[in-house]
Amino acid sequence: MTLTRLLAWPLLMAAVATAGFYDDDRVNRVELRFAERNWREILDSLYARGEGERLVGEAVINGVRFDSVGVRFKGNSSYHPSRRKNPFNIDLNYLIPGQRIDGHGTLKLANVFKDPSFVREVLSYEIARRYMPAGRANYANVHVNDTLIGLYTNVEDVDKRFLRERFYSDGNARFKGELTDTTRPAGWRYYGSDTAAYGLYYRLMSDSGWRELIGFLDTLNNHPAATEELLNVDRHLWFLAFHIVMVNLDAPVNMPQNYYLYRDDSDRFNPVIWDLNENFGAFRDLLGSGQLSLAQMQQLDPFLRGADPNYPIASRIFPNPRWRRAYVAHARTMLEECFACGWYEDRALELQDVIDADVRADPNKFYSYNDFHNNVNRSVGSGPLAIVGLTELMQARTSFLLSRPEFRASPPVIAAPACEPARPAPGTEVRFTVRVENADSVFLGWRRHPTGRFHRLAMAASDRSDAYAVTLRPGAGELHYFIYAENAEAAAFLPARAEHEFFTLPVGGDMVINELMALNETTVRDPYGEYDDWVELHNTSDTPVALGGWYLSDDSTRPTRWTFPDTTIPGRGYLVVWADGQPEQGPLHAGFSLAGSGEMVLLSRPDRTAADRVIFGQQNPDISFGRWPNGTGGFRFMNPTFGAENDSAVGLAERPGATVRLPLSAFPNPFAGTTTIHYELASPATVSLRVYDAGGRLVATLVEGDRGPGRHQARFAPGDPVPRGVYFVQLSARAGRDAGTGTVKLVMSR
Repeated sequence: MTLTRLLAWPLLMAAVATAGFYDDDRVNRVELRFAERNWREILDSLYARGEGERLVGEAVINGVRFDSVGVRFKGNSSYHPSRRKNPFNIDLNYLIPGQRIDGHGTLKLANVFKDPSFVREVLSYEIARRYMPAGRANYANVHVNDTLIGLYTNVEDVDKRFLRERFYSDGNARFKGELTDTTRPAGWRYYGSDTAAYGLYYRLMSDSGWRELIGFLDTLNNHPAATEELLNVDRHLWFLAFHIVMVNLDAPVNMPQNYYLYRDDSDRFNPVIWDLNENFGAFRDLLGSGQLSLAQMQQLDPFLRGADPNYPIASRIFPNPRWRRAYVAHARTMLEECFACGWYEDRALELQDVIDADVRADPNKFYSYNDFHNNVNRSVGSGPLAIVGLTELMQARTSFLLSRPEFRASPPVIAAPACEPARPAPGTEVRFTVRVENADSVFLGWRRHPTGRFHRLAMAASDRSDAYAVTLRPGAGELHYFIYAENAEAAAFLPARAEHEFFTLPVGGDMVINELMALNETTVRDPYGEYDDWVELHNTSDTPVALGGWYLSDDSTRPTRWTFPDTTIPGRGYLVVWADGQPEQGPLHAGFSLAGSGEMVLLSRPDRTAADRVIFGQQNPDISFGRWPNGTGGFRFMNPTFGAENDSAVGLAERPGATVRLPLSAFPNPFAGTTTIHYELASPATVSLRVYDAGGRLVATLVEGDRGPGRHQARFAPGDPVPRGVYFVQLSARAGRDAGTGTVKLVMSR
């Protein structure tokens, strides 16, 4: 879909990932320094004790020094005391609280065990992020005491920051699936109310949660009709499709391990993928059947464990006709978008190009440099230890799955939905309409905020056999929605990646919350010289609005927490309120501050009815969260435009086209004097590469003109007049009707 066609549709939303330490095509440099020369033996002994102890040392990450970090080896089969290249877990906060690299306090570095291609894990996470909350992953060269250990995969931890960014909370029940007794494998069985029975399969990662987990397992196994109350079923269907389509048998559909469960604020458990180095058939042991041959992996049952009572994770899901049809729709989307078109092979080769020199230089890699190149397309090794090639597995597997009767059935065809009015006021009746062919039933999936669950509302057929409609009265803020349609044999979603992706309908009156910043470190000072949180309001009408007696709050149970003074916001005007918890500093200083970890902001009228509401997750320093289009659109991360119109030209949302390949990257970053910007073009294009400061002002134009296909770079050396702080580099590239944009955040530290 081109950018023009996308903008003609209702606004499509998904999770936003910020640029930085986990950029897909980045190879980081991690240097560890220990005073102990026998550091390896010490780490081996700590691993053997199994108590989570760490060796204290220094880390230098991409040139930034971190003192007194805690290091330990990690892994199960990937670790062995005889190996020179074992996986690392690095805690930057071990002795000095608050140490972070791009907001992350723990590094998980995997040693690329059982993956000659070096791309299985990074590619798998990239695929997963299209369809479900999943970590970011790239690479890191690891040095210890000035000796190169080798190239590692660098995978984002499923920690509290991860949870805040994806689930808008971090304190609910969280478990890691861990199988400690391989003689009793089982996937989500119920063993009674005694928590001791579950220690073989789950490790509690939160302060509490056993009661909630056992209640969920009891419901799934013994009261399956109520499963949707305690399990995010749609997310679980994507989770199952991911593992089964790509033959990931070192996962809970086979080995009840290598995943997380998190209970969200709507009281449902959500599975989260983890540990993907043996994806794409690198782990062949199907429990109960033994080592699978290549042909058996290519033809693995798409409903694996669907009738196995030891695996309620699947056997309580696939027999449900609607869930089964939705699962096939999700699996078909994954196959069509990633595999049938050959994208995964192209992307695997792109990743190999990024790391080619690093793999060649790795002194402790488990396979040869030739194996590295060969394993994308063919097996490395022979017999039960052979590691199948990615295309060798997936070309035949894709053909097999798409030839199955369930996948060949004709699904409904859904056209672009419409809603009237396109920008309703809170409480206004909104009519949703859509044309769907080959459907018996059509539903509108909807929710009012990102922490809620989607509800499904049947859409009624109109006089035309293919036209369906339904009405809703949304409250203030945003309405998220998608379309689901089914017939007796197949189902379809629009967007195809729903519920992970969805359309957004902005709901608000003339007065809206337009932009906010919850982590203001260097962007703008208040009149007292303090970098405080702020909330920007915008009057979208031509008529002035008197705000005296209106309310602003960060707590829905206390909507009148702060009262506006007698002030008027002009037509089309803006007003900024400092959310600093210091009302004594002036009339526009609210009595509360914003949480950078995420919360809500509520604007209420004098009669206490909601005028607008924004719920936001984990924020990033000196990056605002604002509406685009200005005043009317949904919220996204952007370059702050304090007290002014939000400007897409310096926004952080990326719009990759066929011309420009994203993400844009810079190294070093943070930088002291000079940094180099890297980008790649697939075809000749007219390029603009500009640097803006945190206020949206143009600082430098690095490139302006035509460039050929291939990789390019440009140096940014701002010189003394430019102060240290946050800057944004924006790339725009256009070739005919195709265009793409990308933005990377820079931090100048001198």
